[in-house]
Amino acid sequence: MITDWEKSINFVLEMEGGYTVDSNDPGGQTKYGISKKSYPDIDIINLTIDDAKNIYERDFWIPCRCDVLPSPFAISLFDCAVNQGVRTSIKIFQKSLGVDTDGIIGPKTLDAAMNAKPRSVKLFLAERLSAYSKLMAANESLRVFSTNWFFRVLSLAELIFNKT
Repeated sequence: MITDWEKSINFVLEMEGGYTVDSNDPGGQTKYGISKKSYPDIDIINLTIDDAKNIYERDFWIPCRCDVLPSPFAISLFDCAVNQGVRTSIKIFQKSLGVDTDGIIGPKTLDAAMNAKPRSVKLFLAERLSAYSKLMAANESLRVFSTNWFFRVLSLAELIFNKT
């Protein structure tokens, strides 16, 4: 049986793709979604997929406590963290659960996630789309990413609701 980690990392790697340099992307040079801006000491061109997976697990999966969250939340929070940042994604997650938005997955957030109704996952995805919209309203140059961002969230919904 495929684990949440495997589903999550496979999804992220599919969405992020290989090596790119996009002048519109604030991250600049990226490979597997790992950006030179965020990791200036890493040789992005020669980054291996295993190195990327290790970075994702260490810097996104574990800090978001995805290893202890219910499956739909673990997968969706991990992807949000990769694409929108760990602290931002946790705040979006907390808002959807109706708990204090402190950006930390503590006991109250974990308890809310464990006891959440299924609609909370959809609310989290809707809050994520709203965050993208606010980001683009604040910085119009990011609108070039809107279709890809929205496609990503729709694809994620297919994955977590097993409709693919």
